[in-house]
Amino acid sequence: MSGKFNIDDLIKLSSFEVSASEKAGYEKEIDDFLKYAEIINSADCNDLTPSAHPTESSAKMRMDNQVEWDDLERILINAPVRDKSAYLVPPQKARPGEEKESASTAIIAGSHDEYEAVIGLEVHAHLKTKSKLFCSCPTEFGSEPNHNTCPVCNGHPGVLPVLNHEAVRMAILSGLALNCKINKKSVFARKNYFYPDLPKGYQISQFEEPICSGGFVEIDDNGKPLAIKLNRIHMEEDAGKMVHVGAPGIWGSKASAVDFNRTSVPLIEIVTEPDIKCAKHAKDYVIMLRSVLVQLGICDGNLEEGSLRCDANISIRKVGETKLGTKTEVKNMNSFKAIEKAIEFEIERQIVLKKTGKAIIQETRLWDENSQKTFSMRSKEESHDYRYFPDPDLLPIILDEDYIEELKEFVPEYPLKKKYTYMNIYNLSEEQSLLLINNSAFTAYFDKLVSIYKDHKNASNWFFNELISYTNDLKDIHISPENFVEFLGKIDSDEISGKIAKEVLKKSFETKRALVEIIEKDGYKQITDEKELKKMIDDVISANPAQVAEYKGGKEKLFSFFVGEMMKKTKGKANPAIVNTLLKNGLTS
Repeated sequence: MSGKFNIDDLIKLSSFEVSASEKAGYEKEIDDFLKYAEIINSADCNDLTPSAHPTESSAKMRMDNQVEWDDLERILINAPVRDKSAYLVPPQKARPGEEKESASTAIIAGSHDEYEAVIGLEVHAHLKTKSKLFCSCPTEFGSEPNHNTCPVCNGHPGVLPVLNHEAVRMAILSGLALNCKINKKSVFARKNYFYPDLPKGYQISQFEEPICSGGFVEIDDNGKPLAIKLNRIHMEEDAGKMVHVGAPGIWGSKASAVDFNRTSVPLIEIVTEPDIKCAKHAKDYVIMLRSVLVQLGICDGNLEEGSLRCDANISIRKVGETKLGTKTEVKNMNSFKAIEKAIEFEIERQIVLKKTGKAIIQETRLWDENSQKTFSMRSKEESHDYRYFPDPDLLPIILDEDYIEELKEFVPEYPLKKKYTYMNIYNLSEEQSLLLINNSAFTAYFDKLVSIYKDHKNASNWFFNELISYTNDLKDIHISPENFVEFLGKIDSDEISGKIAKEVLKKSFETKRALVEIIEKDGYKQITDEKELKKMIDDVISANPAQVAEYKGGKEKLFSFFVGEMMKKTKGKANPAIVNTLLKNGLTS
C-alpha cells in the first residue's frame, strides 16, 4: 500500500469529468484512507475476535408482526414513470405473429396410444403469515399498489433481510403433512434473473439445501389411493405483479404497471417428480394438495387471487421408453379446470408436432383461457442460467428434532382418508366429500354436527341443501353446530314442519337471530293440540258441504283439498300427521 496513489487512472476508469479542485480533494481523501489502512494493517490483532463478523451459526428469526413503512414516497419517487402508485415499464418486444400461430397446431385424428405423457408440477403456495418473509410489511391481498412495501423488500442498498419464524413453522408443517423428510439444515440462495417485477435483480429462494426433501401426495384413482412422489418443498419469496396496459397480455400492451406489494410474500414451492401420467391426475393432485394446505391453515388456496399457483412441466415419449423428452412449462392456469385443459392441450400439441416431424422446443408457454390454447412466452431457462449461490445476508436455518416433533401434533387427518370416511361412513357423494375436504370451516362444522346428531342422513341433507346455500363462511356463522342440532330436534319432534323450518332458517340469516328463538317468539310452533285442530276441521267440513258429499261418494282425491284448507286456516302451522288422522275420521263420520 506504500507509495503515491495514481488518481488519474481512477478518473480515467470512471469516465467522469473532474475539475482540478475536485481532483485535489479526492486525492487527499484517498491518501488519508490509505494511511489509516496502513495503521490498521500493522496492528497486532491476533487475540481479537473480528467484531464485524457474525458469530451465530444459524439464522436469526423475527416474530410475525406487521410494521408498515411510514415513508412510502421515498420508495415511489424512484420510479422513472408513475401512474398514481404503480410503476410503469416499457412493453417487451412482441414475438412475430407466425411464431404465435405455430402454437395452434391442428389436431390429428386417430389414436395416440403409442405416446405417453410425463408431467411434473411446481405449485407455489402463499403462506398465511401476517408479514412478509424478510421484512415486516403486511401481506394482505388487494391493498393499494406499492403500499405494502419498504426498503427491504424493494432491495434498497444497505438493508438486510430478517427471516420470519412463522413462515419457517408453516413450511415444516407442510413437509410433515406431505410425508417429507424435514432437513435439519437448509440454506437460502440467490436466484439471479432480471425482470421488472423483481426489484433486487435476484429472488431469495432455496436450491441445493431445501427445508424438505422427498414425500408424496395421495390422490384417488378409481377408489384406490395413488401416491404422487415429491422431489422437495423449498421456501422462497414471491416476485411482484405486472398488470399490462392496453392489452390482456404482455404482447401488444402499451406499458406494464408494476406492483411490488407481493414482493417478498412468503411462498413454499412444492415440486413433484416427473411422476404424473395424465391431465386428470394432475388436476386431482392439485385439488388434494390444496386441501392439505388449507386444512393445515397455512394457505387460503385461492387460485384466482394467485395465492396458489401451478406450473406444469410436460413432455411426451414413446410408450416403453425411459428417456425423458423435451419439456415445456405451462403457466397462467388459475383454476382446477384450467390445469386439466391446459395439460390436455399441451400433450396433444406435442404429439402433433412429433407426428408431423417438427421439433418440440423447450420453452415457457402461457395458457389462454379464451382460446383454450397455450402460446409461447419465452425460452425455458435451465437451473445453471440462474447462477444460484448461497445468500451472504442469511445464515442457514438449523432445526432441532424436538421442535419438529412438537409440530407433528398440529398435522390433521389426511384429506383423502377423510374423503373415504365421508363417502363410506356417512354415505356422502364424491362431490359433497370434496366440498368438505377443500373447506376447513365446512369440515369442522360438519364433523361437529354429525358427532352430536346421530341421524347422519338428515344432518347432511340439511347441511348441504339448506345451510350452506346461505353462506360460504361457516367460521363466523351465528348458528353453532349445537344450535343447529337443537333446531333439527324441533323438526324431529314435530314442533315445526320441514316447510316452516326452511322459513325459520331463512329468517335467521336475514336477522342474525337464533333459530330456536325465532320458533318460540315469532309463532312458528306447530299446532299439535288435537282438540283445537278437531274444532278447525269441523269448521272446514261445515264450510264445504258439496266437496264432502263428493268425497263420500268416492272422489277420494278431494282429501288433499281438505288438507290444503286446513293449512290455509292454520297458516301452515298444523301438524300434518295429526291433521290427516283427524280429517279422515271427520270425513267418514
